[in-house]
Amino acid sequence: MLRTMLTATNTLNQIQLQIDTISNNIANIGTNGYKAKEARFSEMLYQEYHNTRKDEQSPRLTPQGIRYGVGAKISQIQTNNAQGTLQTTDRPLDFAFNNARQYFNILMPDENGDMNVVYTRKGDFYATPMNNGQMMLVNADGYAVADIDGNPIVFDEEVSSFSLENGGRLVVNLEDGTQQAFLLGVTEIHLPQLMMKISDEYIDVPDNLNELGYELNDVLTDMQGNARQNIGLENYQLELSNVNMAIEMTQLIQAQKSYQFNARAITIADQMLGLINGIR
Repeated sequence: MLRTMLTATNTLNQIQLQIDTISNNIANIGTNGYKAKEARFSEMLYQEYHNTRKDEQSPRLTPQGIRYGVGAKISQIQTNNAQGTLQTTDRPLDFAFNNARQYFNILMPDENGDMNVVYTRKGDFYATPMNNGQMMLVNADGYAVADIDGNPIVFDEEVSSFSLENGGRLVVNLEDGTQQAFLLGVTEIHLPQLMMKISDEYIDVPDNLNELGYELNDVLTDMQGNARQNIGLENYQLELSNVNMAIEMTQLIQAQKSYQFNARAITIADQMLGLINGIR
């Protein structure tokens, strides 16, 4: 009975983590550029007991021995990096990739105040005024958008319009008829599953990359030089979340049924232990 309770308890904890993952997907169905997460299960260790008689001569139709498992665990929470649907907007500073592996470079301060480049698919940008009479290109969270050299994109405040050219070249048209042009920082990530998740919208290179046996060039490539011709970027567009509500609800129902099954196993084991303890 105790083994049954332990096995069910181990599995319950992992199913709860799966339900949390599904709930987070559903909560972010309206988040631009969000990538759905999926929990993958694997079997935990089990013990095998050989309790058959050695002098048994009759043939068997089933394997010898009994296997006792100790439940299941989540082996990986995998990100679905499929391209999300593009939604047309009326803002020239809304950008979306049509290449599933390309990401914007965003400057995010770390705990020491230093600027660190992180990566996101969320492309709703804004022009925010600065104290020196200039403006900076930032995203919806207020973080600076980086250019090809990893610097913030800063331009004069007398802006009349914005336009996007091939290769991720942002052109700022000023009221006096002049222009300022910037190359948006774009990175192609080859191994997105290896990246470290900062939040639902941002990822970064893991700190222990060398321990994992990878070099930076194996994981990502900064789009520079001739490689910028391969940038698939559009403005007046936003990439929607790739969460499929039908799939998420189906998985949620399955997880709830599994949770109920294991909870019932604990209840039955507890009742049987009560019967055993009640024997006089």
